[in-house]
Amino acid sequence: MRPACLAVACALALLPVVGFARPNIIFIYTDDQAYWSLGVNGNRDIKTPVLDRLAADGARFTNCFATTPVCSPARASLMTSRYGTEVGITDWIDPKSEPNVGLDTKFVTWPKVLADSGYSTALFGKWHLGLLDKHHPTRHGFQTFIGSRGSPKEMEDATFEIDGKNVRVPGLLTDNVTRYALEYLRRPHDRPFLMCVHYRNPHSPYIPVAEDIWTYYRQITPILPVYPDLDTRQAGEVMRKYLASVAEVDRQVGRIVQTLETTGLAANTVVIFSSDQGYNVGHHGLWHKGNARWILNRTRGQKGEAIQRPNLFDTSLRVPAIIRWPGVTAPGTVIQETVSGLDWYPTLLAMAGASLPEGVLIRGHNFLPLLKGQRIPWDNDLYAEYSQHHYTRADLRTIRTPEWKLVRDFRNAGRDELYNLAHDPEEGRNLIASQDASVRKVIADLSRKLEARMRETGDAVLDASQTRAPVPPAP
Repeated sequence: MRPACLAVACALALLPVVGFARPNIIFIYTDDQAYWSLGVNGNRDIKTPVLDRLAADGARFTNCFATTPVCSPARASLMTSRYGTEVGITDWIDPKSEPNVGLDTKFVTWPKVLADSGYSTALFGKWHLGLLDKHHPTRHGFQTFIGSRGSPKEMEDATFEIDGKNVRVPGLLTDNVTRYALEYLRRPHDRPFLMCVHYRNPHSPYIPVAEDIWTYYRQITPILPVYPDLDTRQAGEVMRKYLASVAEVDRQVGRIVQTLETTGLAANTVVIFSSDQGYNVGHHGLWHKGNARWILNRTRGQKGEAIQRPNLFDTSLRVPAIIRWPGVTAPGTVIQETVSGLDWYPTLLAMAGASLPEGVLIRGHNFLPLLKGQRIPWDNDLYAEYSQHHYTRADLRTIRTPEWKLVRDFRNAGRDELYNLAHDPEEGRNLIASQDASVRKVIADLSRKLEARMRETGDAVLDASQTRAPVPPAP
């Protein structure tokens, strides 16, 4: 997102919060949850009272973005504060075709740093950063792990890894992830803890969820995005299930918050809620995230590469982000600065009063001062990437400012995009072919910024982009 930050420079910003014991940290991370999916973010169809209350009691971010809009590279960036291209994970890890791909331990994760600094660390739920023992969560700083090394397929009666053994656990996946997390919370703790809870919801297939939740959402007529030829029948069916899955997440977060209150842990526990990437349900005529497909009447029933639409739309990149930190973050705080998945690493270390080991390179920046209501210089440019190799192939890179967004596909000619976000925040009008002199200057300026970021990260795509293949027209 911004120029690299070396350990020595970062350590100056990673100071303990004066006057407070080291806080417990609960990091709740969902899968495929769009920014637009919460009531507090303006969705009139969804009921998310717990998350809305968390936002009211703490800070809500309006411009938090993934660095890559699919699971594994986004999670790798979260853990390492490096881009997927830097750590060798550029698309979701397919257990069948990529059984050996995973996050190398040469990249020091923030759970590892927190564990080394005295925190008790645990992960419950989805990992999706490698199946091999050498990629295991316990090799990256988690002392306790109960969940799935990959992406669990079952939403009910799922298989959990517990004490190194695979165990089929009856009941809803979400209920059981929360159950193990609550058992951990209720243990005696003689030191601060980090507990990561990674839900698979609201990832497809979305349901089953709690019966009362599905009874409500199966009957609603949801508001859908407006897009020419949108398959409203299918989009409506997907939206009902998706919103039900989001409501299920809210229910589970409520169980965690309630347990914090009953155990007396709430006052010194930071609760963080976010997601790995956004989602489209009819937005831009698409379904899914960065590896979206068309959901149009004329593409109904079609399969294959022709209906794929690789993208870096804001709907795929923007995620919800909420932080409640009693005594530090003022209730009702709204943070409009642009942050990304890279920025969690230095911020979490700053919260915990931990410093980076010498020589560790990270690319994120510490936004703790923003949580404390301080005004600090902040770079609101976002750099994001997606080299897709499942379903179709694309090498997408974007540079986004608050006013403009340039997207280039370094593999396929004819797929570059430019949006004037100040006047077209929905990214509905691609200006890349404009001959207006002022627009051509914007393209040139953003292209220089984009290529500078690619050089900084050693992105090989830049040098390999001289022969871009033509792509078929959109359906």
